[in-house]
Amino acid sequence: MTKIRKDSDVNSRRDFLKGGAVAAAAGAATLAMPNVARAQEAVVWKFQSTWPAKDIFHEFAADFVARVNEMGGGRIKLDLLAAGAVAKALEVQDAVIAGTLDGGHGVTAYWYGKHKAASLFGTPPSWGWRANQMVGWVKYGGGQALYDELVQQMLGLDLVGFLTGPMPTQPLGWFKQPITDAAQLTGLKYRTVGLSADVFKQMGAAVTIMGGGEIVPAMDRGLLDAAEFNNPSSDKLLGFADVSKDYMLQSYHQSAECFEIIFNKTKFDALPPELQAMIKYAAESANADMSWKAMDRYASDLAALKEAGVKVHKTPDSVLQAQLAAWDAVIAAQSADPFFAKVVESQKAWAKRVVGTQFEMEVDQKMAYDHFFPA
Repeated sequence: MTKIRKDSDVNSRRDFLKGGAVAAAAGAATLAMPNVARAQEAVVWKFQSTWPAKDIFHEFAADFVARVNEMGGGRIKLDLLAAGAVAKALEVQDAVIAGTLDGGHGVTAYWYGKHKAASLFGTPPSWGWRANQMVGWVKYGGGQALYDELVQQMLGLDLVGFLTGPMPTQPLGWFKQPITDAAQLTGLKYRTVGLSADVFKQMGAAVTIMGGGEIVPAMDRGLLDAAEFNNPSSDKLLGFADVSKDYMLQSYHQSAECFEIIFNKTKFDALPPELQAMIKYAAESANADMSWKAMDRYASDLAALKEAGVKVHKTPDSVLQAQLAAWDAVIAAQSADPFFAKVVESQKAWAKRVVGTQFEMEVDQKMAYDHFFPA
């Protein structure tokens, strides 16, 4: 049976198609207009690292910036500057608070003079954890909330920060001769930062705190007898091999550390929620990429240092034990501060549970390594 089409049906269909066309045009206009608005609202921020331009740490800062700029799609752009461009390495936080800089890339140990607990978020005690386990504490063990409490409530700083980028065990450092006994540190003019400075002072060293770019010139002029910075790549690029040939690896002074990415909180809070989220997840993405890049570069650059005549030594167990004893004293002294003690207890609870589980679950790496790559 043939269905007779009524004029009303035809008119209804025409009206529907006409309405659809109008809606499509309106939709296209709606899509176009936000693009115009976004172009007008583009945010350009000055973002300075605390690292010299040639340091791999500045490269890590650049990796984060590249993620923000690419994902921002023109709505936000970070202009990366190296240490000293606007503020000295140890003054970046103050510059961000003042608004001279909009953001920065550094470590909490560089401003622990405001509160000793700050260093717990960058250079904590050696609880037996690895750097990625420390970042795990930040993300899932309550570390971020404690950091925010310190920065925003206790100190009242106009900052928002993201702790990211796991740094593996740092070398004991560069010396004029190998360290075979902890007594050799007594009176030694030594560079380190954060709570590590308290540890080495406890061990008798004369500690100086300075930015990375200043260390090698200070050693060259005799202002320092020895120094540590962070890793083979940074140490190679900063020129440590020009002033020392004895490189001591393995230490408990900074067995786990991470970076701190900060922004002026007033300006950050004014961003649309999607841009705030994008910055947060760019920091997490950079965290993962940095851990992989460090594996590659640190191994290659340590080999290059050896080929250039640097003598690599393992820090003796007696020195490591002395460091742990020094940590005991530093933790006890600083835990007189209730907030410091609260952060310490949080870290210890996480490390005891997570590192203990690691020891239960994971097979011995060294046995397998020695099997397939015998010395």
